[in-house]
Amino acid sequence: MIRSMTAFGNAAEACSLGLVAVELRGVNSRFLDLHFRLPDDLRHLETALRERIQRHVSRGKIEIRGNVQRQTATMAGKLNPDALRQLAATLEQVKTLLPEVQAPRLAEVLAWPGVQGDTEGDWDAATLTAADSALEQFNQGRLAEGQRLAQTMGEWATSIADIVQTVESALPQVLTEYRERQARKLRETFDTAFPNGLEHVSGPELSERLAHETALFSLRIDVAEEVARLRSHLVELRQILAGKPAGGERRQRGGAGSAGKRLDFLLQEMNREANTLGSKAGAIEMTRAAVDLKLLIEQLREQAQNIE
Repeated sequence: MIRSMTAFGNAAEACSLGLVAVELRGVNSRFLDLHFRLPDDLRHLETALRERIQRHVSRGKIEIRGNVQRQTATMAGKLNPDALRQLAATLEQVKTLLPEVQAPRLAEVLAWPGVQGDTEGDWDAATLTAADSALEQFNQGRLAEGQRLAQTMGEWATSIADIVQTVESALPQVLTEYRERQARKLRETFDTAFPNGLEHVSGPELSERLAHETALFSLRIDVAEEVARLRSHLVELRQILAGKPAGGERRQRGGAGSAGKRLDFLLQEMNREANTLGSKAGAIEMTRAAVDLKLLIEQLREQAQNIE
């Protein structure tokens, strides 16, 4: 399935000690680029969070934010007397050197490591649960945005196919008109070069001149090969937008299976064919078709930058 790199997800999870919130924000990037903004209480979970994200996301710049809201009150039965005594002893030692030091507030006492018992496990479980929920929402957003992009790009692909069909339909008439122009030009050239007729012109000389004009004809006007390649590229484009792997390949994280990277390469090839079509244009209709093709391909390339 086509997925966007632009998405948002957030979730919160409550535990006996308070509330943990996790937020994910993603934008497009060539590679997977993770940025963590975690409080000190959650910083040790960065590796676990990174592994979770890497299982689902292959490209994009993602910011992961965490926030902890501690309860301002707790039941006395959950307090750790040993930790409280250690805190009190530490405070007395500090006061012997700094008598003016104020006693900590209740919230600060409760936040002291170990005061509320084995709190790390509670925070960790709540954080990972919230991260899983935020990641699920994030992935749903990426999928929904990706399908919207695929639909829009599919409509542009249809417009490209219509232009290619128009070019292909007009090509026989364009070729005929060009042949007639070239025939007139060739007759004028021979009349100028050989005013007494062709009786004194050798066969090899005539064959060489005709071969030269034929080569110019092929270079200047025959775009059948470019049209065929554009049709082939359109087939591949629709397969990518439909989420079908090329040649049975498996989707790899950031590798050849990346739909975004495949689209980028394919659209470069399509743009090259459109440029060649424009350079060979032998009629104003061909020139207009080449310009329209380049505009549509550029729109596709802009949107492809957002696809994973």
